[in-house]
Amino acid sequence: MTMLGTYVPGASPIHRLPAGVKLVALAAAVVAMTLTVTTPLGAGIALAGMVAVFAVAGIGPRRAWPLLRGPLLVVALLFAFQVVVTDGRRAIVVCAVLLASIGLAAVVTLTTRTTDLLDTVVRWLKPLERLGVRTDLIAMALALTIRSIPLIAEVFSQVDQARRARGLRWSPRVLFVPAVLAALDTADGFAETLAARGLD
Repeated sequence: MTMLGTYVPGASPIHRLPAGVKLVALAAAVVAMTLTVTTPLGAGIALAGMVAVFAVAGIGPRRAWPLLRGPLLVVALLFAFQVVVTDGRRAIVVCAVLLASIGLAAVVTLTTRTTDLLDTVVRWLKPLERLGVRTDLIAMALALTIRSIPLIAEVFSQVDQARRARGLRWSPRVLFVPAVLAALDTADGFAETLAARGLD
């Protein structure tokens, strides 16, 4: 299973950037898109920019598609919801920004070792240790987040594939009930692993 947090070795310009620079650039890009993308044209430019970043990182379509297939299902559901509560134009903008953000986050985690990401975050949070903040627990929470988000997206994708294989018609109940149960089962597994290591 391909995961958002799986590092892919490489020598691209993005691979060579420090983890901190990539995290700051990612945050800046997401904020910029959120504030400036207000039209379908802008949405198209944001998606084109994401594709360009994948290309610079040396991540081709065959590698990128498995990463985005699961999130695409979630984005499609969000698109349908946005069309109902707002309009098609707004739905395009919101979903394009979300998909571009997910894609850029995927590039960051694919081109950066997880340990480097966590070390950078812990270093940034180091001053908070003087206030009694457990930065090691924050790093662990971040690591679990990096692993869990794509895992949940993959769960939705697998449930949808199983639905199609059984010839079932799409419905929220058919999709969400098995996916939520699988996600809860995964969370239980995380909890048992942490408890086995003496963490509450």
